[in-house]
Amino acid sequence: MTTRSSRRALLFGLAAAALGAPRLSNAQTAGRIPRIVIFTGRPATKESVVAGLRDLGWVEGQNVVIEVRLGEAIEGTVLRTELLDVVRRPVEVLVMGGPHRIRVAMNVTKTIPIVGIDLESDPVASGFVKSLARPGTNVSGIWMDLPELAGKQLQFLREIVPTLSRVGVVWDERIGGPQFAQAQAAARASHISLHAVTLHHSAEADDAVKRLLVERPQAILLLTAPAISQALPRLAELARQRRLPSISLFSTYPASGGLIAYGPDFVALYRQTASYVDRILKRAKIGDLPVERPTKFVLNINVKTAKALGLTIPPSLLLRADQVIE
Repeated sequence: MTTRSSRRALLFGLAAAALGAPRLSNAQTAGRIPRIVIFTGRPATKESVVAGLRDLGWVEGQNVVIEVRLGEAIEGTVLRTELLDVVRRPVEVLVMGGPHRIRVAMNVTKTIPIVGIDLESDPVASGFVKSLARPGTNVSGIWMDLPELAGKQLQFLREIVPTLSRVGVVWDERIGGPQFAQAQAAARASHISLHAVTLHHSAEADDAVKRLLVERPQAILLLTAPAISQALPRLAELARQRRLPSISLFSTYPASGGLIAYGPDFVALYRQTASYVDRILKRAKIGDLPVERPTKFVLNINVKTAKALGLTIPPSLLLRADQVIE
């Protein structure tokens, strides 16, 4: 026979268990598998996000649906049309790579949570969030906002080419202002002159390098932008053809044939993105999720490319590298 005290203990235990259990998304409680849509120009993005979500208990096709919209459309009517098509069906989270995509998504929806990945802009100054600690909008995510990294890249180039005095810069002037300003400051301090060309679409890579060669640079610095990310293999090939050392913030650049990369580890970056998706699916309000910075930075070097360029990488630099591609 159950006593009053034992019934009270049982009810207390059930209440405590309910409070301690993760609150799942409305989609799950309604019996529908939650849907995540990722807009990116990087094919490897989905693999990293899927792996990060799996670590958190979300298995694609079982308790979450993950769609990826690949392409270079980062602004304007093309992206807006695609987003409008996406939100016609229920979607729990949009993951948007790059400031242009984030802004278009904000114009399309004020209610669907948007997890942003932005390496170029200041999220508060750009109006994406009200503050880093409490975004207060339907946007949060990972912002690099560390323009001084461009100065660090020039230091690495100088270590490889001690006589360095002229550097060509490939950038997207619409979003790369803070990085370029810091690169200019670092260049002045090191008595290096910068010569910049713009790149808005990956198909313009050949033309951009052709314009850059007029200035007779001794090396190339690639700033971050969605178009530059997509053009990395071609930019690396063009730099090798012209026997020019080159460096990028994109950690995958040496694997694409480029000489050196120093910047956020993109596998870790997208796994970090998965933690936002996880919290949102458990009913966290995105406006309460603080903006984060990338948690891991890497120095990657392609020694094979260095040999093709006739360069010797200083042993001190190789010792600091996280990955050396032979």
